[in-house]
Amino acid sequence: MARTLITGGLVVTASDETHADVLVDGARVVALAAHGSQPWTAERVIDATGKYVIPGGVDAHTHMEMPFGGTYASDTFETGTRAAAWGGTTTIVDFAIQSKGRSLTEGLDTWFAKADGKCAVDYGFHMIMSDVNESSLAEMDRLVAAGISSFKLFTAYPGVFYSDDGRILRAMQRAASNGGLVMAHAENGPAIDVLVEQALARGERDPRHHGEVRRALLEAEATHRVIRLSQVAGAPLYVVHVSAREALAELARARAEELPVFGETCPQYLFLSTDNLAEPGFEGAKYVCSTPLRPKDHQEALWRGLRTNELQVVSTDHCPFCFKGQKELGRGDFSKIPNGMPGVENRMDLLHQAVVDGHIDRRRWIELACAAPARMFGLYPKKGTVAPGSDADIVVYDPHAEQTVSAATHHMNVDYSAYEGKRLTGRVETVLSRGEPVIDERAYVGHAGHGTFLPRGLCQYAG
Repeated sequence: MARTLITGGLVVTASDETHADVLVDGARVVALAAHGSQPWTAERVIDATGKYVIPGGVDAHTHMEMPFGGTYASDTFETGTRAAAWGGTTTIVDFAIQSKGRSLTEGLDTWFAKADGKCAVDYGFHMIMSDVNESSLAEMDRLVAAGISSFKLFTAYPGVFYSDDGRILRAMQRAASNGGLVMAHAENGPAIDVLVEQALARGERDPRHHGEVRRALLEAEATHRVIRLSQVAGAPLYVVHVSAREALAELARARAEELPVFGETCPQYLFLSTDNLAEPGFEGAKYVCSTPLRPKDHQEALWRGLRTNELQVVSTDHCPFCFKGQKELGRGDFSKIPNGMPGVENRMDLLHQAVVDGHIDRRRWIELACAAPARMFGLYPKKGTVAPGSDADIVVYDPHAEQTVSAATHHMNVDYSAYEGKRLTGRVETVLSRGEPVIDERAYVGHAGHGTFLPRGLCQYAG
């Protein structure tokens, strides 16, 4: 493979900012040096003057082609990873699903078949455990050894993904012995089902009621419960898509107790709110996801949690459903609206806007979007940084370019944008994945099948 020299840019990682040239040989970064200090030559030279040179983003929470509510997420692994690349993300970790009554391995094989030969960037898998029993617990050991080192369990969605406390405890105990990381969707599903039934009986059927029945206290209660179960099991815990300040308070308390408990939030909870769910007509359906959007006054608590490291990662929970023909399945009954929103293409830009707006600094941007998810899920320093020996997953980022987010110009396979009309400062210009151009000066030059499967190690924060 050719050598690439990226010259003139400000290299930003989670730990450093330095004006440096970056030399890539084949798929790896081989050296960094002060501008012009080395007589390097390369077949490809990228002028990054006035730009940032940053690691490719690591989105540790996506759902490509996920079945939900009688339909499927509209992005395939091909379209979703292409959109990820457009947004500066060069690694995704998606969720393979165990069907009830079936093995973990069977579910994993199904997701391998979906992704193999389709991805534009590299990918790994978490495993959703829908059926915790002696057989699936034994399979956890084999999956960890094979590089599937994280397992998601749900306190939500009775009859679909829900596991009771005993099953969650058993999975956590197994993770404590094999080094795996349990991820939890923390909402009190049985209680929410009662509130849904009561709301529908009162004739409350519009999308805004989705947020009203999935109460913040029920997210906090379930967050508290899984934290204490993990403490009993002696296992690390990662709570996904934290949306409510009350749930964040539970994480903060656990971390003050020095428990190995970690949390993730998503851009939708930082930039959107129940005002979107309440948009007139059926427009609010575009914003139905779980955990739900919260009132705007929760946002500052989440930003503060990101600054103080009470939350470690920003992922997208990218699970897109088209407004027409998919979200519309819930007209007249909010409980039938497919839960999920698009965002894999927008995360890096939205978080850069947070830098512009003063919520976080540049290094924290890279920590939250690149380095921390790579460390959390056993990929660092192969992914998540720009350093000798790391994969040459590199983004040349123009911090001054202005853009307006729109479904008319995005590359996700969905007919609306959750951030339609939002003006952002900053934009991806060029993207390398393992040294190969995927986006070249705002043109897609990648291809399906370039992305390879990533066996992952153990959580690097839990040791």
